[in-house]
Amino acid sequence: MSVATTPIPAAAPVPGSAAVPTSSADRRAGRSIRDIADDLRTGRTTSVDLVERFLDAVASPGGRALNAFAYVDAHGARAAAREADRLRAAGHGGGLLHGVPVAVKDMIDVAGMPTRAGSAHFAGRGPADADADCVGRLRRAGAIVVGKTTTHEFAYGPTGDRSADGPSRNPHAPDRMSGGSSGGSAVAVAAGLVPYALGTDTGGSVRIPAALCGVTGFKPAHGAVATQGVVPLAPSLDHVGVIARDARDCLLVARALGALPGAAAGSTGLPYRPLRIGWLAPADPVDPAVAAAVRGALERAVGPVAEVSWPARHTWSDAMHAFTAVQSREVIAYHGERLDQAPELFDPEVLRRLRVAAATAAADVGEGDRLRAALRSAARDLCSRFDVLASPTAPITAPRCGAREVIANGRVVDVREALLSLTSVWNLVGLPAFSIPAGSLGGLPVGLHLVVRPGGEHRAAELAARISGGDG
Repeated sequence: MSVATTPIPAAAPVPGSAAVPTSSADRRAGRSIRDIADDLRTGRTTSVDLVERFLDAVASPGGRALNAFAYVDAHGARAAAREADRLRAAGHGGGLLHGVPVAVKDMIDVAGMPTRAGSAHFAGRGPADADADCVGRLRRAGAIVVGKTTTHEFAYGPTGDRSADGPSRNPHAPDRMSGGSSGGSAVAVAAGLVPYALGTDTGGSVRIPAALCGVTGFKPAHGAVATQGVVPLAPSLDHVGVIARDARDCLLVARALGALPGAAAGSTGLPYRPLRIGWLAPADPVDPAVAAAVRGALERAVGPVAEVSWPARHTWSDAMHAFTAVQSREVIAYHGERLDQAPELFDPEVLRRLRVAAATAAADVGEGDRLRAALRSAARDLCSRFDVLASPTAPITAPRCGAREVIANGRVVDVREALLSLTSVWNLVGLPAFSIPAGSLGGLPVGLHLVVRPGGEHRAAELAARISGGDG
């Protein structure tokens, strides 16, 4: 059965002085999922109250100006909240996600709502008939979907400012980009519009906007969360991920998604030993101030960490070449017909990227796959020596919306390439990775990237808690 939905139009341009929303809903959402669940359990609030407060925040002038949402299902969210409260009163639905609102990136099907992927190609799509697998799992855990978040068109970009729905805007400075492609999800969490959100990550699309917006993003191991019902970008690189206030909240949601091996759900039962942390020195271009701030946050929490690098025969340049080759081939496999038949419906920048991808895919004759295999071997070697590999998530802070070049380490660099430079290799090798807040520079957040083996997610969350000085 379809539900009534309310579209939210693209936001008008916002001056840099625009204020971040400060409603009571924002302050409540700034708390962890665990604390919100405790309020529900003890009767200090109800799901109906939560949903109304969050809907008010989303619809407020400040909430609308950030353009985090492409679509809001107010009717469906209210009905789900009433049912959540009824079940709780009857003694059912005691899970931590029961009755807690969530937002879902507009690449992921939600029954009764259209999936338009930020593209004019999908503008006429009707409501989805069924939930994506990941959304169905959250609903079975009692989560309440309040709407769909803005995405870079077809998730094909790390900036978050190319979408038929308009750019999502950074809550810390609305003239700055959110990062992408899951920009709306990161903005919604960072601005307190929802306590957590789903995103997708093909080259960093959960972790990059989490870093630029000052929240936590988690990319599980490749294949850990089913992508059934998710619009593909490059299937062998695509991941469904989580954006939340902190790493413990991310893991709480990931467990509901079935994304973690048993050992990651809590204590392993093995004797505790100190984490072996390796600082994976980022290659140029990187803003030295970003690297220093992020490494400083890590070492203040754990002390000096060893510096490591890829084996000399496998450079970051190799990683970017392999990523570009593999992604280009798979992107064109999905979008080639649209590119031939209706190119005018693409955003001009996305169209240019697709044409470059088509040429790259035609020229590549397997070198990307060979490099990928070598990088997987190198990653396994590093992970045999270290429990966590750490680096900045992004080598720069959030550029201004629309910017395509910035100065980093004294030279002009391409914004898109810079944003992808430290995250995309981990999609090639498929390892779990977090971006956690690590302070700010000039009022703009910076993120610390933590990569682990499958099964090491819980230890990474413990490390994140130490770095934040909090509980998760």
